[in-house]
Amino acid sequence: MNTEAQKAGLDWLEEVKWTSDGLVPAIAQDAETGRILMMAWMNREALQLTAETQTAVYYSRSRKKLWPKGESSGHVQKVQDIQLDCDADVVILKIEQIGGIACHTGRESCFYRSLVDGQWQTQEPVLKDPAEIYK
Repeated sequence: MNTEAQKAGLDWLEEVKWTSDGLVPAIAQDAETGRILMMAWMNREALQLTAETQTAVYYSRSRKKLWPKGESSGHVQKVQDIQLDCDADVVILKIEQIGGIACHTGRESCFYRSLVDGQWQTQEPVLKDPAEIYK
């Protein structure tokens, strides 16, 4: 494939409104249940790789590198659909969460706390001890 054809094939990346840091928020949503499992950041390369491999790849701001989801935990996200919101500044990945755990705390979702009577209360159990996940 020549450079012009490659460039034309990636025009869709130009439509994304990247932050000044070159990132876009990405929400992982269970494709079957609709539950929001996590939010992370993607740079252009992460979004392109995600589209090409149909497996979620994020960008770690703390480590300043690509982060293939499940790289160390085995909890890979198989991507079924990639959507862009109306402002073109947020991406939703409709995914199948392999192993049923998206959160590094060992829970199904990173959104496991609810505001109750002015305090954040844990509403969901740990499915697997993180010490067993990240050996």
